[in-house]
Amino acid sequence: MADNAGLTDEERAELEQLRAEKEAREQASRDAAERAELERLRAQRARSEAERDQIAREAAARERGRKLMEPDEDDLRMPLGQKVVILVVAVAIVVFVAATVLG
Repeated sequence: MADNAGLTDEERAELEQLRAEKEAREQASRDAAERAELERLRAQRARSEAERDQIAREAAARERGRKLMEPDEDDLRMPLGQKVVILVVAVAIVVFVAATVLG
């Protein structure tokens, strides 16, 4: 650093002004870097929240699918009408096959 005793008042004022301008530029640069980091962190948080929401939606969909695939009591018992229809179709097939083979 130069010896300030050899500077005139005008040079000293110019030096102080240049130092102030330099400090202002550096502060503006630091502020811009902080704003950029803030925006990056906000974007990262938004992506994390979106991913977390997507994972939760997928888990809920898997759970609904799993519940739909589980048999309940109604699925294990066949109604009487359905049994009758299956029996009639089976008898019709046996009659058709017998008529075709014997006919």
